[in-house]
Amino acid sequence: NYQHLDDNEVRGSISYVPQDNILFSRSVRENILFGKPDATDSEILDAVELASFTEDLSRLEDGLDTLVGERGASISGGQKQRISIARALIKDAEVLILDDSLSAVDTKTEQAIIRNIKENRKNKTNIIVSHRLSAVKNADQIIVMDEGKITERGTHDELMNEHGWYN
Repeated sequence: NYQHLDDNEVRGSISYVPQDNILFSRSVRENILFGKPDATDSEILDAVELASFTEDLSRLEDGLDTLVGERGASISGGQKQRISIARALIKDAEVLILDDSLSAVDTKTEQAIIRNIKENRKNKTNIIVSHRLSAVKNADQIIVMDEGKITERGTHDELMNEHGWYN
């Protein structure tokens, strides 16, 4: 059963978070709403929780209404990444791609975000590109690439037994 999807349908089914996060000179709320313009405050706060940003948000002077400044200049790199992740998660797309977008958070926060994604996006496709093994070790399938070519593929345990680059 081949079904033709137009470009807008394909784009609508994917949420992408690049390593270099793009934030707009607007509030935290408005930056997250770019993912789903009609989202309720409850949905925004759920996405903030999934992105492990709740504690940071509580410390921001104006909470969701805090202005992030030009390109997010007034917040840390890890905070920028988590706002971008919240923006992607609120969309609840069929495919989520995190392109090395956990690099500015500590390992504990990284694991919390990955756990939240795994628990809340069970029947959806989640692609995590990372240089950190800790970010992918619990993935259903790990693909190791070298110079654009797949060199290893399997679960964490399978790859650990192969004695290749992953190990």
